[in-house]
Amino acid sequence: MKNRIVCKFGGTSVANAEQINKVKDIITQNQERKYVVVSAPGKATSEDEKVTDHLINIATSGRHFRSQHKDISTEKSHKAVMEKFHSLMSDLCVESEDIRERLEKDIQKAISAEKRIDFLASRGERFNAEIICRYFNKQGIPSELILPEDMGLMVSDDFSNAHVIPVSYRNIREKLSRVEGVAVIPGFYGMTSKGDVAVFSRGGSDLTGGEIAFAIEASLYENWTDTDGIYQVDPKLIPEAKVIPRLTYKEIRLLSSKGFDVFHYDAMVNCKKRNIPIQIRNTNNLFSEGTLIVSERVPEEVVVGIARQDNIAYLYLERDGAGETIGFVHDLLSVIKDYGIETYHYPTDRDDVAILLNQDDLVGSEDDIKETIEREFKPDIFEFNYNITTLSPVGIGMKNHPGVIARAATALKEQNINIDIINQGPAQISFHFGFQNCYADSALRAMYDRLLQ
Repeated sequence: MKNRIVCKFGGTSVANAEQINKVKDIITQNQERKYVVVSAPGKATSEDEKVTDHLINIATSGRHFRSQHKDISTEKSHKAVMEKFHSLMSDLCVESEDIRERLEKDIQKAISAEKRIDFLASRGERFNAEIICRYFNKQGIPSELILPEDMGLMVSDDFSNAHVIPVSYRNIREKLSRVEGVAVIPGFYGMTSKGDVAVFSRGGSDLTGGEIAFAIEASLYENWTDTDGIYQVDPKLIPEAKVIPRLTYKEIRLLSSKGFDVFHYDAMVNCKKRNIPIQIRNTNNLFSEGTLIVSERVPEEVVVGIARQDNIAYLYLERDGAGETIGFVHDLLSVIKDYGIETYHYPTDRDDVAILLNQDDLVGSEDDIKETIEREFKPDIFEFNYNITTLSPVGIGMKNHPGVIARAATALKEQNINIDIINQGPAQISFHFGFQNCYADSALRAMYDRLLQ
């Protein structure tokens, strides 16, 4: 289905009637925008809670918000969900009674059922898509609601972290090829082989959009959000930071893995296989072209962005002869894995290794990990170091421009910032400096001024 664009609209883009009207205008501006994936309504104000969070709170009998130290009962969440959808339908002048009845029925049905968290969590996308589809038709845009169960979007039974099963791609292609108008599709969930609803990890509407783009071989996947694109650094920290116009999949992978909050990584995987460009756009600013993610590009700059991760800890271990011990690093990483802790880096020398991880993940496990490592590896030196920030400049132009690391190190030296960790990626398009958290803001400013100005 060449010359067809898949558009995914995030929660802020469909948070209220005003935003949904913007979505309608975006769709009518380009006839190639035929497949519209929508999220559940997001926050209309900063004081709001997301509809999905309210639904999960209902499903967990209030535990969801209690774990966040918020006094929101299941009754309050129930009321908030119903009022949100009533407000949307009323403001959009969409027929609502049947939707309200079916939403209420689904909530009541799920309260006493097994696997109810995934089912209820998906209802925000499910009913928001139906409302938007009705609104499009009311506005003269021929549209059809296509549910995951209608198009055969089959997923694994890994509830709350489902993965798409390959047969889905044929199913999706066959179903969507028969849609004559605009297909409005709820994101975030699919169906297991047993007919249960299973959701992707949070942010999974991005994944739905990416998988549909892959299935139909779309010409473009547009990801509409509330930001002008992907910035060189967090604009809250560096206000003058600019939007990056073009990135490769490799660059965005590195940036997102080191702290850039972009969108669901899995949404990019299959798009990359078919060289489908992904464009990050702002629903509220059509004048911005956003950021285009492509397979290849000619670099016009050396560094495109600097990712930042705070509150990193690293485990340091040294043992004489470790370099001659086959599988030493593998066995050490296996200990960390057994505690369900994700690692970021593990730079090694001959007889020592450092393993970087999120220090919050160590809570409750630190003493056990220490005991296990000391017993099984008998290190000469073993310690945990805390409160580390890492900065990771990324750019494919870096490979053919010598001296980038030296420039960055000099910028930090001039600010009297000591570097605790230095590591360069093997592709030579990224490197990583680590230092105490207290230096984070000044270090980011120094490296931004030296590498991106």
